[in-house]
Formats: sequence, C-alpha cells, structure tokens
Amino acid sequence: MLRNILSRKQSDLVREEKQWLERLQLALAGFEVTPEDQSTLSKSLHQLDELFLLVIVGEFNSGKSAFINALLGNRFLPEGVTPTTSQIQILRYGPDPGREVEEEGVLAVTYPADFLREINIVDTPGTNAIIRRHEQLTQNFVPRSDLVIFVTSADRPFTESERAFMEQIRQWGKKVVIILNKIDLIDDPEVAHVVDYIRQNALTLLGFAPEILPVSARLALRAKLAQTGAERDPLWADSRFQALETYILKTLDEKSRVQLKLQNPLGVGERLTGRYLDLARGRLDLLTKDVAAIDNIESQLDIYRQDMQRDFRYRLADVENVLLAMNNRGMAYFDETVRVARVLDLINTQRIRGEFERQVVADTPQEIERDVQNLIDWLVEKDLRQWQATLEYLDRHRARLQAEADARDLRGDDKIIGQVGGPFEYNRRALLDSVGRAAQDVVMSYDRQAEARQLADGVRDAVAGAALVEVGAVGLGAMLILILHTALADFTGLLAASTLAVVGLLIIPTKRRRAKADLQAKLEALREQLMSSMTEAFERELNRSVQRLREAIAPYTRFVRSEQQKLGRVEAELTQISSGLGQIRSRIEEL
Repeated sequence: MLRNILSRKQSDLVREEKQWLERLQLALAGFEVTPEDQSTLSKSLHQLDELFLLVIVGEFNSGKSAFINALLGNRFLPEGVTPTTSQIQILRYGPDPGREVEEEGVLAVTYPADFLREINIVDTPGTNAIIRRHEQLTQNFVPRSDLVIFVTSADRPFTESERAFMEQIRQWGKKVVIILNKIDLIDDPEVAHVVDYIRQNALTLLGFAPEILPVSARLALRAKLAQTGAERDPLWADSRFQALETYILKTLDEKSRVQLKLQNPLGVGERLTGRYLDLARGRLDLLTKDVAAIDNIESQLDIYRQDMQRDFRYRLADVENVLLAMNNRGMAYFDETVRVARVLDLINTQRIRGEFERQVVADTPQEIERDVQNLIDWLVEKDLRQWQATLEYLDRHRARLQAEADARDLRGDDKIIGQVGGPFEYNRRALLDSVGRAAQDVVMSYDRQAEARQLADGVRDAVAGAALVEVGAVGLGAMLILILHTALADFTGLLAASTLAVVGLLIIPTKRRRAKADLQAKLEALREQLMSSMTEAFERELNRSVQRLREAIAPYTRFVRSEQQKLGRVEAELTQISSGLGQIRSRIEEL
C-alpha cells in the first residue's frame, strides 16, 4: 500500500487530496455525470491508496511485453507478432510468479522483482487490437495511471491509431514517456531522425515535448540472459536500455513518484471539476436567457395590461358621450316643452311620451349597445393578439437557442450544453415546447364570437343586477330601453293632468327643474351602472387572459427557477473545489 512508504507530510497531503476528491464525488452525485466519469473519479480515489502505477500502452507488436520482460530480466510475459495480451495485466511484487483474475478483463500477475515493491506495472492490449474490447480496456485504464510509457516501434513510428490514442492521453493530462523500441531494426543514423519525427508529432498532440528514449528491448533481454560478460556487454550497449532503466528505477525517485502519484488523481479531479463547472455555467447561461425570455413575457403582460386599461378608459368615454348627448337633448327638451305656452300639450301624456322618446331617448340604447359591442370586440381581438405575440416570441426564442446550439456544434466544440447526462436539456425543451403548444392550442381554438358573447353577457348581467332589472335573455339595448322607459314613466307621471289642474300654472317652472334634475340623476345612475359594470367585466376578462398566459408558462418558469437554484449551488461548490484542488497542486509541486 502507498501509505507504507510515505512521510508524515506526504500522508497529510494524500488525506487532504482525498477529502477534496470525495467532496467532488459528492457534489457531482446530484448532477448529470456520465457513468464513465463517475467510474474514473472513483478509481482515482482508490488510486491514492495504491502503489505507483506505470501503464504501458502502444500498438500490438510494438514490443510492450518485450519491454516489461527486459525490465524483469526474464521472458515472463508472452511475446509474439499477433496480439498476445488480451486483457489488462497488473504486474505486482510477489515472492513467487503467479496469475489471478482480479476483475473482468483484468489479470493480476506477481513476480519477485524488488522494484515492484514500490511500482506496479500495467501491460495493456494493443491500441489497434482486432478485438475492440481490448482497445476499450486500455483507454479506460489510462486515467488510473501515474506515468504512461508509450511504446512505439522504430519500423512504424507513430501510426494513426497511436496518434488517436495520444490525443486521448492528452485529455487526462498524464505524464508521458515515449519509448522508441526495436531500434535494432534500423541503422543508427535513422534513429535520430525517427526521434525528431516523434518529438515534433508528440509536441503537436500533447502540447509539450516528452522524454523520448530509443531502445531495443529484445537486445536488452538477451543481454540480461547472457551467460558471460563478453556476450552480455555488447548486447547491453547496443540495446541502449541503461538510460531507460536508470530513468524508471533511479531518476524517477521516491519523491518524483509520490508527486506523480498525487498529481494524477488530482489531474482527474481538476479535469472533471473544470468540465462540470463549465457545464453548470453553460447551463446557467442558458437558463439566464430563459429567465430573460420569461421576464420579457411578464414585462409584455404588464405593458399589455397597462395599455389595455388606458385604451379602455378612452373607449369607455364613447359610451359616456352617448349618455351625455342624451342628457343635453333632455335638458333642451324640457326647456322647450315644460312651459306655460304648451300647458295644453303637457296634459296629453301620450303625446309627451312620444316626443320624449323621439327627441330625447332617440337611438341612445342602440348607440350604447353598438359602442359596448365594439369595445368587447376590441378586447377579444387584443386578447387573441397577445396570445399570438407570446407564441411568436417563444418560437423565436427556441429558434435562437437552437441556432446557437447548431453553431456550437459546427465549430467543433463540446456537445450542446445539457446533453451530458441528457435529462436537463430534454426536460427544458419539453417544457418550453409544452408552453408553445399551449399557446398554439389557444390561438387555434380561439372562438371570437364565443368570447365576445361571454363578455357581453357579463356586462349585461352586471348592468341588470345593478339596476335591479329582470332581463332574461334580452340584449343590452333592450335592457337599456326598459331602464330609460322607467325614467320616461316618471317624467310623464310628473306632468299628469290632475296635478296641473289642482296646483295651477305657477307649478310648471318647478316641475321643469325637477324633471331636469330627475333625468340628470337617472342618467348619472345609468352611467355609473354602465361604467362600473363594464369596468368590472373588463378587469375580470383582462385578469383571466393574463392569468391563462401565466398558467401556460408556469411549469416552465418553475423549472427554470428551480434549475437556477440547483445549478447555482453546484457552481458555487465546484468553484470552491477547484480552488481547493489548485492549492493542493501548489503544495505537491513544493514537495
């Protein structure tokens, strides 16, 4: 176990690193983390308890097994021109050679070599193995490594599959040493040329120039197995294996191995933290645009309400003007009719009633009904247009976000925010689509006539209730005629012949003033009834319209607000973890 060879300071650092990685594991538990990343983080935590892990990768027949055998000084692992390593082999120290299946695709191998007391070596299947499962095993094991030994063959250096695999290694930020094997197959001048070729390509793929060591593992093993110095020394010199062995067993000393041991799980943690922090921030940016869209809809609803209330007052004035015109005609009529010169006409109630109806009432009920109906039609049309405007806005919002997603994909960036784990983007789009469908359904099924009829009935019933009139199913105009005829009956009763006969002619001016005052009072009462009833019906309908829109977007609004809070917590936690891991890295570098 690693802790058996660590100092107190190093042990404290391991413990703190584990605490931060465990905190990261907990932070990502409630996030949409891929199973691969969950597994990698879990293995990295476990890696901190293991010995230094040296992972050997490369194409089959590049000499990986031969390289390990040369280190051991024994032809222990099988070699061949066809894929001989069909599973991961972890080489550990053991007093006796042995093999045991550790897990699916992983074979634990023991060998009594002293350097294996502090280093474990992993032999992997070829990156270009015919069995794709082999390659997958190798790719999944690399994140656990502390040092990657990349073996390439001098007769076919840096093949296409090796280039692709090298790019994957770069993603994990692993320290890499490249072994140019089988140099005995090419002339010495060519070795330097191949090394330069590998260095240039590695710099492009990794972003740095790794250590490159040209060797012949075959000659090195032959040298170690040689019986005499005369046979061994030339082979050992030609193999150039001494530099590699010195690097692994001496240059890569305890302190260097501990640093690499701590840095590699740390690199995994930093990579995952950065990846999911970017994901959280990207989603928050996306949700910020959704919040802006929701806020814009709310703002438009507030403006819609204010505009409607203002315009309603202007349109209501048209109804008031009709009643005002009737009032003015009534005042002029009383001045012309209720006077001494027409005392005989005043006795004729039927005549007075007819004149009053023709000259004063005229078509007032029809005008009021027409103006009210125009106002209702206006309100219904505005309601429909607001739904249409909301639907169009949501369509534009969705199209804009999709265009951004497409542009991101075209630039070759990471997948669209939300696709890691899947549910976030799916739920968000499903809810956004549901809002659009709700608005579309309302627009498609909007029945102007039914809406107008419902609103007109509400106005009529409100006026009738305020006037204590039983109207049944008659229209607003018929109801107004009934109400106005009540005023007419009062007026003609006021001018009854019996009253005039008893009181005499001196009462006429008083009757005129009273008639004018009564008519004015009744018209004012009617105006208040109409204004109050129509305003109440208008506000009720306006509130209903706004509420329906808000209810349509409510599920999406709740989702956005909830995700914002959750992602805000994730972002804050990952930001702290990122800072903590950065401090750990600084302390590792100071070891």
